[in-house]
Amino acid sequence: MALAFVLPGLALAQEYVEATGPMRDEDFYRAVACGAPPGGGCTKAMVKWDRASPIRVAVRRIDDAYLGGKKLRAAAALERAIQALNAADAGVRLAQVAPDAEAEIEIFLFDLERGDPITGTGIDGVDGSPLGGASTRMVFERATGHIRRVAIVFSTTLNIRAYESVMLEELTQAMGLMTDIRNPYYDAISVFSQDANIAKQLGEQDIMALRRHYGTDTR
Repeated sequence: MALAFVLPGLALAQEYVEATGPMRDEDFYRAVACGAPPGGGCTKAMVKWDRASPIRVAVRRIDDAYLGGKKLRAAAALERAIQALNAADAGVRLAQVAPDAEAEIEIFLFDLERGDPITGTGIDGVDGSPLGGASTRMVFERATGHIRRVAIVFSTTLNIRAYESVMLEELTQAMGLMTDIRNPYYDAISVFSQDANIAKQLGEQDIMALRRHYGTDTR
């Protein structure tokens, strides 16, 4: 689930688009990229990274509640998610850096439950907002739609079995595709499913959406 805030305001972006059955590529892309219902207009701005060098990802904090299996599972999930997004060949790349290094995407695994107010990121607009199972907060420029900073926050409520799917979903949404799809057809085949954390790899239309968003899909 994702929450975006435009400088200097805060806007909810964890809405979903409802649809039934297979969606046309154009409808799927516009749904996840700008919240457009099938055949309808955008309900939010298009946002994307404008960066030639890799987008840096750092795990800033892992609370003691994650020590052991959860920490290892989260680390493996992050590694796989970065590999999957880079393999999508969408024209934007990710690179994990050290916890204290400068990074555009910051990941926090807090000892907080779903619904608790987030505290500890030090980011205005993130601290104090309610936490989902995992939540993504995005800072972007209103004038250009360029993403400047992303925080991904995990809660202890999230089941360890969902880490791989959810990490991939959150990082994919951090690319600027901020809206889920409520459609049973996509529950097992897309990371954008609103109601399921099943997909552990990018679906064909997930990859299409990434490529179209960054101009590498010429279909």
